[in-house]
Amino acid sequence: MHPFMRAAAALLCSAMATTAMAQAPADYPKQPVRIVVTFPPGGSADAVVRMLVPRLTERLGQQVVVDNRPGAGGNIGLTLVAKAPADGYTLGVGAAGALSANSSLYAQMPFDPVKDFKPVTMLAAIPFVIIGHPGLQAKSQQELIALAKAQPGKLSIAHGGNGTAMHLSAALFSQMADVKLVEVPYKGSGPAALDVLAGNVPLAVVDLPSALQHIKAGKLVAYAVTSPQRLPQLPDVPTASEGGLTGYDSTGWFGVVAPAARRRPW
Repeated sequence: MHPFMRAAAALLCSAMATTAMAQAPADYPKQPVRIVVTFPPGGSADAVVRMLVPRLTERLGQQVVVDNRPGAGGNIGLTLVAKAPADGYTLGVGAAGALSANSSLYAQMPFDPVKDFKPVTMLAAIPFVIIGHPGLQAKSQQELIALAKAQPGKLSIAHGGNGTAMHLSAALFSQMADVKLVEVPYKGSGPAALDVLAGNVPLAVVDLPSALQHIKAGKLVAYAVTSPQRLPQLPDVPTASEGGLTGYDSTGWFGVVAPAARRRPW
């Protein structure tokens, strides 16, 4: 991973120089740079950013600080970024939900994802995994669907927050499987996975870092991955499409944005 992190850090620094830093003075940066991550610690976005921080700090010559601001499908953290000065000292890491889907899911948005941000760079595309508590009487996706059909509206499925790609993945699963599951939003993938682990909710759609070690330890059941192909970290876990939902494909993404320099109404 080290060569990848070096390359990613170089790319991000270059992108920052040409977008977020367009109006910054030549001696930028003169103070620490804050990166607002719109998910709690433990998820994919947080993990990738924290791996990049040492490289960014080295290349910029200033400390890069991670500020986790989860909630509302990423809207809380990105609202903070949108209201920040466009001086290069506040950046945001947003996902597909807050930067695209939320505009269609929320009656009102606290920011305009097109006008209030400058795109800096894409960081990653991420598949998800459908997990369950080992005590659930289903050991495969087919058995899970059969159980959900036998108990309509009785099973709950957690996800990383309303408007997130995990939320849409759960909704797509219910639609394609023709089952009724009770969706339970959390402030990120990590808390959702932990509640399945504790037995507080039977199912969840989460990102891989939140659940991988527990799946390998047998503490969580992995029913399917949401990508079109199997994941090398879980080669024995079928895709949702292989498990009977032909054509199922739901992959999230997240990238870095900077506040846009424009007059705002607030």
